[in-house]
Amino acid sequence: MELVKKNIHMNRFKQEVSTQITLDDDFIVPDSMEDLAQVVLRSGEVLLESAKVQNEKTVLRGKMAFQVLYRGEDGKLWTLAGSIPFEESINVPELTEKDYVQYRWDLEDLTAAMIHSRKINMKGLLAFHVRVESLEDVEAAEDADGDVEKQKQELEVATIALRKKDTHRIREEVTLPTNKPNIGQILWSEMKLQGVNTRLLEGKVRIEGELIVFVIYSSESEGLPLQWLEESLPFQGEVELSQATEAMIPTIGVRLIHKELEEKPDKDGELRQLAVDAVAELDMKLYEQEKIQLLSDLYSTKEEVILEQGEVKFDTLLLKNEAKCRVLEKISLPNGERILQICHVDGTVKLDETHTDEEGVWVEGVLEVRILYLTADDAQPLQAVTEVLPFQYLAEAEEADDTCICQIQSGVEQLSAMMSGTDTAEIKGVVSLDILLLKPVTKQLVIRARTEPQDVKKLQALPGIVGYVVQKGDSLWTVARKFHTTVEDVMEGNGLTDEKLQVGDKLILQKRV
Repeated sequence: MELVKKNIHMNRFKQEVSTQITLDDDFIVPDSMEDLAQVVLRSGEVLLESAKVQNEKTVLRGKMAFQVLYRGEDGKLWTLAGSIPFEESINVPELTEKDYVQYRWDLEDLTAAMIHSRKINMKGLLAFHVRVESLEDVEAAEDADGDVEKQKQELEVATIALRKKDTHRIREEVTLPTNKPNIGQILWSEMKLQGVNTRLLEGKVRIEGELIVFVIYSSESEGLPLQWLEESLPFQGEVELSQATEAMIPTIGVRLIHKELEEKPDKDGELRQLAVDAVAELDMKLYEQEKIQLLSDLYSTKEEVILEQGEVKFDTLLLKNEAKCRVLEKISLPNGERILQICHVDGTVKLDETHTDEEGVWVEGVLEVRILYLTADDAQPLQAVTEVLPFQYLAEAEEADDTCICQIQSGVEQLSAMMSGTDTAEIKGVVSLDILLLKPVTKQLVIRARTEPQDVKKLQALPGIVGYVVQKGDSLWTVARKFHTTVEDVMEGNGLTDEKLQVGDKLILQKRV
């Protein structure tokens, strides 16, 4: 007897490991820059340069790049930039060089503390999350040749169709508004993605969103106040992906891996334009939800069938949800001076905890919001404040439990801050959560089968015809198998039109020889 086998391409989640490291270093202010008087702004990012996978560990190398905007003793603003390198070995039990490893990192905290007027201490708390998956081909019998009776189970299986990384480049030119003076020197610049959406098309992935560009600069003319510019640059494009279809189920993470901003002259030779160059990386996994029928049992009325059954593990899709979580809160701005204007607001989503239970997926996190504003204090007009706004979201999913595997991509959809008083601001934000929930399922299925000549004595011991009263747990299949007949014969001999049996039903069963 030959079994017809089906190969199922699975993406197996193995585990996720998290660790934190602290980077700490002192930096001297260059001789060409003014002495430190006050730190106004600080920002940083983790730049991962290499990730080496070894057996049961991974080694990460990179740096924490930072920039500090400070007020000098001359009253002017200056920018100090630098980086702190790191090399971290993370133990990951059961990790092999063949596994697929995803890395996620957050700059949990960044402090800039003045030691004295020519030295500053930078300290960063970095969190790394290592997610390990492996490709596994599961082989199961879907049919058998020969004159046999077959029982099949229909399963919905989430198979992995594709895993791939690619990039999308964003290049734009920004021209200063007519009411803004020419650029003298760029003191501070930031770029962030907002409202990013991806969609699968036939043979490609469509990406769209906004690139938020914020710049603080000094004018080329003496005596003018500090200038700033914020632009929202819509972008859209397509990444070729020949294997993609609209029916596939994607989970796509998007992040900026390159940011470059350069001032350039306009057609009149004046520095009134900014050349923006950014690269977004797309980390893509595409699944297919497939209905398949696999053999769970078989027998023959003509020969003995010896079965080997075993447990086969699959993943089934429980939930694909693109959720929006609204955040609304009023905050008090520090500083006793009157607030004149909010210049800029940006936010970062940080997920603290996710877990699944019988209700679905619980997501807890914070939207870390930073507000830059102007005050009436001429000596210190530019100030910044950071607030942490918690949020919680439940994505309901039937049949969910704590064995489920959850993948979440988060981002900022919308964010704004408006003055609601002389020292208070109202923050409105929308956090996007792209949630994919898979549930591991174990089924008892036919692995191998062979045949032997029929046991004549055993067959003769069975009655040729018998009356039978249906017991609890019986099905047409189990009754027909037990009495050496077929489901079709039982239904035909008893005038049944439905395969469902009720406890107490009376059947006439005739052995098939």
